[in-house]
Amino acid sequence: MIRIEARPEAAANMVYAAPVIAVTLTMIAGIVLFMIMGQSPGVALYTFFVEPVSTFDGVTELLVKATPLTLIGVGLSVGFRANVWNIGAEGQLTIGALAGGAVALYFYEMEGFYILPLMVLASIAGGMAWAAIPAFLRSKFNANEILTSLMLTYVGLLVLSYLIHGPMKDPDGQGFPESRLFSDSALFPVLIEDYRLHMGWLFALAAVAAVWVLFSRHVIGFQIRVIGMAPRAAAFAGFEEKKLVWLSFMIAGAASGVAGLSEVAGPLGQIVPSISPGYGFTAIIVAFLGRLHPLGILMAALLMALSYLGGENAQISLNMPNAVTGVFQGMLLFFLLGSDVLIKYRLRFGR
Repeated sequence: MIRIEARPEAAANMVYAAPVIAVTLTMIAGIVLFMIMGQSPGVALYTFFVEPVSTFDGVTELLVKATPLTLIGVGLSVGFRANVWNIGAEGQLTIGALAGGAVALYFYEMEGFYILPLMVLASIAGGMAWAAIPAFLRSKFNANEILTSLMLTYVGLLVLSYLIHGPMKDPDGQGFPESRLFSDSALFPVLIEDYRLHMGWLFALAAVAAVWVLFSRHVIGFQIRVIGMAPRAAAFAGFEEKKLVWLSFMIAGAASGVAGLSEVAGPLGQIVPSISPGYGFTAIIVAFLGRLHPLGILMAALLMALSYLGGENAQISLNMPNAVTGVFQGMLLFFLLGSDVLIKYRLRFGR
């Protein structure tokens, strides 16, 4: 017999063992999936997980993909620790990219060092403004932020569609729904010549460091943790929940906005109808896979970025559908949620 019984107290070691178990089970399930699809498991796993980073160019591309995931994941982790469930990072990314891109298009015929800082500030303001809507509804009317932030994502995508087919469309683009190419002053500088790794990666590392300091050295980080773990104790201590709700949304919105700018001012170099392949939703997996710890999120972002590169590589080399990427990410989330049960429960074998 196999039964599940409650532990006397949560197992601290399982908090960090659960992601390892989830990744291992995902790899095993991936082998079975490749066999069902008629692929050699060894070849498929090599193509998916090893070949994309077998060259220096592949490593830099991995960091490019991990940049928005790290930024958004770190931003969301602040709210998640306070039980503020911001699911609308994809919309905040979109609006942040539009705001920063609008600055680039406004100064299209001009050159200057001030353009890029203005774009960064505009993207932060755009992401925070979009995040302020569910923050206001939660703090003022106690509306469910899961629903409001998620629905605003689709509103943001519709705003993008309207602008890219209208005011922001390139007048010389022969009708294609895309903006002008940004000028050199409106692009993130590359960190290594002849490669696409850009300054956005430095923003991601700075975000990791800033949130680590927030949680480990600042009283606000302590208040956020207390509200997440013991809301009644936080209320008794006089912590202002509404202010922390606003702070959580603003941090996530700012990080998501910069993540959007890192795409349009980075690899894309313009505004297009599809800015993100779903980074805002994938970053939720990243945050929990990294145990809501900044360094863990950085490692998880690299793993999820590898799944994007691996999916593209498998599509080219093995003629596999691009949906394999989403399947792997979904299996990872499924196994992570299942493994988290072992934190408070344990398996017993025998009668």
